[in-house]
Amino acid sequence: MTENITSHEAVKRLERSRSDRMLAGVCGGLASYFDLSPAFYRVGFVVLTLLGGAGILIYLAAALVIPEEGKADSIVAEVLRDRREKPWQVIGLGLVVVAIAVGLSRSSLWPRGDAAWVLVLLAGGVVLWTQRRSKAGRRRVLRGISIAAAVVLVLTLAAAAAVATVFHVDVRNGIGERAYVPVAAADVHRDYELGIGRIQLDLGGVQLPAGETDVKAKVGIGEIDVTVPAGVALRVKADAQAGTVDVLNRHADGRDAGVSLPGAGRRVLVLDAHVGLGQVTVRRAVR
Repeated sequence: MTENITSHEAVKRLERSRSDRMLAGVCGGLASYFDLSPAFYRVGFVVLTLLGGAGILIYLAAALVIPEEGKADSIVAEVLRDRREKPWQVIGLGLVVVAIAVGLSRSSLWPRGDAAWVLVLLAGGVVLWTQRRSKAGRRRVLRGISIAAAVVLVLTLAAAAAVATVFHVDVRNGIGERAYVPVAAADVHRDYELGIGRIQLDLGGVQLPAGETDVKAKVGIGEIDVTVPAGVALRVKADAQAGTVDVLNRHADGRDAGVSLPGAGRRVLVLDAHVGLGQVTVRRAVR
């Protein structure tokens, strides 16, 4: 009796469950292997996801390295075994591994904005899935071209997402060129925002009231061009995460470029201008 139990335990394998699954069967397989409720693992993955996104990465990694019930090899093992005949699988696996490694090194997906690495991870997953599902009747050349095009597209989107994340681009604020030429103080807005493009704000003809008038301009990627009235004091904080800042006769460029000017008087324009990637220009109106 003891020998039978020992033999049974020796051949017990960790597999992704076919019958008890909500996604890839990872939790069901862990539950069967360790004799625990699958709810324990599902709650654990959800908690890890809410705390920083690591739950998603760990689950995906487990789905790749744990074989499915009834199969001898995991997805990773199958890819590596056939690497000579199917190099696209190695490429897909590489994308997945890189995305997971970067995600884990940052230990947070939300809300720090690592959407680019999520897209890279998806690209790798698509390549692996396509290769595993491909049938012998398909033409290899067309399949290779379609996969390459999909990878390039996803990586392009990933690059765009990375740039948007780094420079805090919110396309909901609009894309294009916006020109504002208020003629009275009541027409001056407190905030001017644009996702990608150019904001041109001409305050040269406005008679500002006594006291301080606050104006904030923000562009994710692009340019801010502000013309200020000639007869008012100017207090400025202008900066660019990467780019050029020109405020009156002061200049700064490069990474985290910024120019600040103090200003005091009976009438003060308090200007806060920020661009993620691009240029900020502030000039005086000609009398």
